Amino acid sequence: MNDAAHTGSHAPSDEEVAMRLVPVWLAEAARNDAGAAERAGHEWESRALSEESARELADWVTARVTDTGFNTDKGPAPDAPARVSVADKTALHRWLAAHGHDV
Repeated sequence: MNDAAHTGSHAPSDEEVAMRLVPVWLAEAARNDAGAAERAGHEWESRALSEESARELADWVTARVTDTGFNTDKGPAPDAPARVSVADKTALHRWLAAHGHDV
């Protein structure tokens, strides 16, 4: 039995993971390149990310995985804007693939 079934909660859908993490990515991107983040934000609103934005998002989520069994002392701070598990990364990559992106 998986943890979601055991606790009575449901595993989030790929869309739900995207809805939770993409705004965090956009906010972080805005601190580095406001113009690119604004373009990606418009793409996100229409759910039509460009290949460049999709690649950036896939790379970002991979770099932000915080919930692993082996990074307790070396991983990102637990108070980061969003917790990102390996399952979240996989779900976001699936979401991108389902929208036609090669990740």
